[in-house]
Amino acid sequence: MRRSAIGLIVLVGCAILVAPFATRAQPAGKVPAIGFLNGSSAPAIAREFEAFTQGLRELGYIEGQTITIAQRYADGRPERLPALAAELAALPVNVFVVNVNSVAEAVQQTTTQIPIVMTTAEEPVHFGLAQSLARPGGTITGVVVVTSPDMYGKILELLTAVLPPGARIGVLFDPTAAVHALWLHALEEAARALRVSLVPTGVRRVEDFDQAVTEMHQGNARGFVVLGGSLLLSDHRERSNTLAVRSGLAAMWPIRLGAATGGLMSYGAIARDRYHRAATYVDKILKGANPGELPMEQPMKFELVINLKTAHALGLTIPPTLFFQADEVLR
Repeated sequence: MRRSAIGLIVLVGCAILVAPFATRAQPAGKVPAIGFLNGSSAPAIAREFEAFTQGLRELGYIEGQTITIAQRYADGRPERLPALAAELAALPVNVFVVNVNSVAEAVQQTTTQIPIVMTTAEEPVHFGLAQSLARPGGTITGVVVVTSPDMYGKILELLTAVLPPGARIGVLFDPTAAVHALWLHALEEAARALRVSLVPTGVRRVEDFDQAVTEMHQGNARGFVVLGGSLLLSDHRERSNTLAVRSGLAAMWPIRLGAATGGLMSYGAIARDRYHRAATYVDKILKGANPGELPMEQPMKFELVINLKTAHALGLTIPPTLFFQADEVLR
């Protein structure tokens, strides 16, 4: 009796000690997998990817041990997205992390079952990717890009501040991207309010960049705004900036890397913050949260980056007020 009782107590005690670890342990072969699909390239978003993995580490995930990440990149070639999405879905993965609408749509064409976390959702309600920002209602959630007329008014104000009075401003956009029609309209509203003349120029393929710069130059533009998207924000930034400087055009980008690769300035939401926040969404979904009930966030912080070397090459003087506003000055 006494020995049996002692044995029972020991067994119960061991069970209590082991139970917490058993609930946290992943069965062999059951480590959660993330399908990281991006329309750009790995080098182009290296800083952003590091911010994402840092976010995962802060939440207790160890890549290769408690979680795996399968990466695929379209390298600015949107036609590659469907095949890449299908490739990841077949692995399979527990959740997708994507950047823009076209990537999310490619995933949805492949599967409607796997949750999707977006880092750069473009007007998701307007394009039917979410019912509302407060309650997306489907398999998609994540971070939204702010693209209001006020935002573009700020962009135009910054660019016109360094250009000669009355200077015309080009707009580099992708006519095949439905969201660019909305953004171009918002930019035109802002331009009318500021009495700025625009020279909209479409780019459908990477091979069109040379002609686009020529057209803006011929349209007497002194600078241009890049609207964004995987095509325009791909690895061709440096070449586009080189062409722009040769043509005397000041380029204004929505991401820091645009200024870091030779553009005059960049202004927009901090991309690293958006990718870092994506890790939080992944964590919640892996723990059982319904993506349709996770509110989509709008970024609160924006950064202004100025490339002083490019300003000198273009013969432009940066006003002291812009230096005061700048988050970073590249020399």
